[in-house]
Amino acid sequence: MSARVGVMVFPGTNSEEETQRACRAAGLEAELVHWSWDVESARVFDGYVLPGGFAYEDRVRAGAIAAHDRLMQPVREAAAAGKPVLGICNGAQILLEAGLVPALDGATDRPQAAFARNAPLGKYRSTHVYVKLALPPEASALTAGFEPHAVIPAWASHGEGRLAAADAVLERLEREARLAFVYCDANGNVLPAAVPNGSALGAAGLINGPGNVLALMPHAERDAWAYMHGGPAREAARGDTAAMLAPSGGIALFRGLARALGVRA
Repeated sequence: MSARVGVMVFPGTNSEEETQRACRAAGLEAELVHWSWDVESARVFDGYVLPGGFAYEDRVRAGAIAAHDRLMQPVREAAAAGKPVLGICNGAQILLEAGLVPALDGATDRPQAAFARNAPLGKYRSTHVYVKLALPPEASALTAGFEPHAVIPAWASHGEGRLAAADAVLERLEREARLAFVYCDANGNVLPAAVPNGSALGAAGLINGPGNVLALMPHAERDAWAYMHGGPAREAARGDTAAMLAPSGGIALFRGLARALGVRA
């Protein structure tokens, strides 16, 4: 039997259907959970995904209001119980604002880091990127099936994606292996030029201590099939429906979520 995943939808979320589609392609039963649901009904899932968008119009800070939405209570409970929780773009911002990532010393009652406005000009950017696994695959249930230093493609589409935190926190993120993904080029080279937003440590994603909660800024679901990838790969597939609909590298993130839930895609 497949695992059930709740894809959380807040006012302003706009990537829920692509995320649901990627989850289903990985073998998961994915259901959209709208903000109008009652809390008890939202507790039934085996894992949760917080997709991208502009929850509550990103007022105050991106993710700051959604982090306190009543439907985050089931997500908090799931994280504490060791269930997998994945946040993508706005979902990643919400997880940091909720304190669920990085949760140093197990503290989940306050944010310890944030995704701040992009550097250098604070402007929104939408660009194709690659991210590289920066920790041992087994450090997170969601990456346990990845190859070491795996590179996956994604689309960075955000105005607030720059990791910002106190120096002491940044040092601990590296030392305690909370840095899940870093920006890189297509060949896996970690270069300053590959970072689209000035993110500290070149960070694209973070995890909590147990590794069951992953916050990833770029949209892997937007490069889950060949026709979404662009460039030479898409041109090579042009005119071939099967090739256009073949999985692209971004689907690996959702297969990782499925594996964490005991589902084989």
